[in-house]
Amino acid sequence: MIFPSLGDDDLMHGNEGADNEAAASAGKFRKLLIFSGNDYLGLSSHPTVSKAAIKAAREHGMGPRGSALICGYTNYHRLLESSLADLKRKEDCLLCPTGLSANMAFITAVGNVGSLLAGGKPSMNERIAIFSDALNHASIIDGIRLAEKQGSVVTFVYKHCDMCHLDALLSKCPMKKRVVVTDSLFSMDGDFAPMIELVKLRKKHGFLLVIDDAHATFVCGKTGGGVAEKFNCESDVDICIGTLSKAAGCHGGFIACSKKWKLLIQSRGRSFIFSTSNPVPVAAAAHAAVGVAKKERWRRIAIWNRVRDFQALTGIPVTSPIISLVVGSEEKALEASRHLLKLGFHITAIRPPTVPPNSCRLRITLSAVHTLDDLRKLTNALSQCVNFQEIKFSCTKCNSKL
Repeated sequence: MIFPSLGDDDLMHGNEGADNEAAASAGKFRKLLIFSGNDYLGLSSHPTVSKAAIKAAREHGMGPRGSALICGYTNYHRLLESSLADLKRKEDCLLCPTGLSANMAFITAVGNVGSLLAGGKPSMNERIAIFSDALNHASIIDGIRLAEKQGSVVTFVYKHCDMCHLDALLSKCPMKKRVVVTDSLFSMDGDFAPMIELVKLRKKHGFLLVIDDAHATFVCGKTGGGVAEKFNCESDVDICIGTLSKAAGCHGGFIACSKKWKLLIQSRGRSFIFSTSNPVPVAAAAHAAVGVAKKERWRRIAIWNRVRDFQALTGIPVTSPIISLVVGSEEKALEASRHLLKLGFHITAIRPPTVPPNSCRLRITLSAVHTLDDLRKLTNALSQCVNFQEIKFSCTKCNSKL
């Protein structure tokens, strides 16, 4: 088995300071409980998923190596696209190599809309207005920066989950074509976008609503359809971007959308056009994972039970499987992470530039395959390096502001 590293390799095996290769050959590497990954449903090691990958690899190897528009698109990819479109209740779906490339492809395609409609460089009012949450994922931010370089979009950043601020920005915006893009479940803070309020603003202002559902796909909703299913607003979300590298336990990204949007992204989304498509065994495994995630609903029940268990054990009002314990300085975060590693828990210290200075944290992620006993052991270890009362107070203040 391969174990992740925090960079403190000496702590990974029984005798600190022992030679790594000797320790490995002697079987002295320690087993760790991983509370830092994104394999929310435990599907990365599911037999059905593994068998699908093995079967495809035996029959096709890695498959044709080329971009999807050249020779990299196969029936395996099409089956996966169809299953994801069905899951997200959208007309079609476009696979991308990663979730990052999916966001980049969509936003750069949006950047082309203004120039295409204007027949050249658009005037200010002909440009596309993009409204982005202040805590959106880096791939959304980078996609926007690239689109801005094209000179056909104008960006407005609204305060995190602040619908009053977004409403004010929309009301003052002179541009008619508007896009609001947000993470649905924020990867560092573990809070949900205010979907009901976003839907109300969409009806008021008529913008295109786009969500990055990376951390909620397969985790939220009765069938695993994500945040839009959870909040019963699937028809109000125009574009749903996601990943297959988290709860699906595989690799890849996707954009669930209309057929017209798919055609536009295929022709203008550079990170899609110029990337080699995912290997056939990966597509086969991901397609199997979609089926397993739908069928084995007990996994979603289990992960949300773990969320409730963590809250009961710590008193911290967590609302999702992503738990962000802000400790402050880099030194405190690293010290806590190393302490937990010694006790057998893999939890990474999150530091700048991922988060702002003095908001360094321990980012804990729960999984359906974690047990209540695992959580008891974890919270006992955490209590040695984190003050739960301070964390609880911090979370309460944060939620009241939203």
